[in-house]
Order: sequence, then structure tokens, then C-alpha cells
Amino acid sequence: MTDRSGALPLLQGLRISDYNIHTLDDEIRVEKLCVDLLRHLFQDLTVRGKMPSLEAGLLCQGADYFLREFVIGNRHENLFTVQAERVRQFAGHWYIIRTPEPNLEELRQILGGTAEFYLFLGRQGLVATDIAAAIVSACREFDYYRQRIDDFWDIENDGYAAWQQACPLEPAAD
Repeated sequence: MTDRSGALPLLQGLRISDYNIHTLDDEIRVEKLCVDLLRHLFQDLTVRGKMPSLEAGLLCQGADYFLREFVIGNRHENLFTVQAERVRQFAGHWYIIRTPEPNLEELRQILGGTAEFYLFLGRQGLVATDIAAAIVSACREFDYYRQRIDDFWDIENDGYAAWQQACPLEPAAD
């Protein structure tokens, strides 16, 4: 994705390439930039959306977990290039194996914040609206994620490999 000069005034001057991660120093820098973006999201939700601060804070906390723990910390990816498939990999696999007690209630909060974050970036002209819509759609696949969690708890014997392959974190090798 190339930098867009048409960003709304709120995030004018933001350079998407500043969010590329190649080194540990990049990761630390991008995490700080991400926190700043989440502050803008909070402001947008409370001022434009007239959302109560507590609700907006919970959504930002959810987005923060997806972005800083998974996209930046685990995948080392530019958060502006995330596709809907990454959300499915996070919610249908990574969250489940990395969380001591994975549950749909907590996952809903994380995905709700993730959806709001990408809608915000779409409104700012920083991600394509069709990408934002696809991410929002992936964030709402609660029946699928509930089934993935249930299936995880039901794994017996050598069943983990089959569970893992149903929603792999990495594409299959050719």
C-alpha cells in the first residue's frame, strides 16, 4: 500500500511506511505510533461518536490487544496492510492458543475494538473502505470463533494438528 495524501486533518501527515517493521527498534517505534493512533480512535469515538468514555476505552483496549500483541508483536506487520484473513487467524487460532481461558465474551471486545479501529482508518482514508468492511465482517464471525473455541476444548489425543490446520496461522507450503 502506498502512502495516501488524502488523509483527513486528524491524521494528516501520517506516513504508512513509518509502520513497517524490520528490526526490534522498528517494533518499539511502531508500538508507540500505534498507541497514538488508538488515542485518536478514542477521541473519535467519544467526540464524533458521542460514546461514553468507558465504552470507548474498552474498544480501544480490544484493538490494542489485536494490534500490539498480534499484528505488531507476533506477525511484525504493518497494521495498515492487514487483511480480513489476519483477523480470522487471530480470533480462530492465535487468541485461542495464547489465552489461558479463551472465551467469546473477551474475544467480542477485542474484535469490536478491531472493527472500530479499521472503520476509523477507513474514514480517515488510510485503508480502503472495502478492506475495512472485510475486516469488520471477519470481526463479526462469532459463530465460527465460538466453534473454534469449543473445538479446541474438545481436542483429544492427536487432534491438535487437525484443529490447527482448520485455521492455520501460516499458509500451507507449496
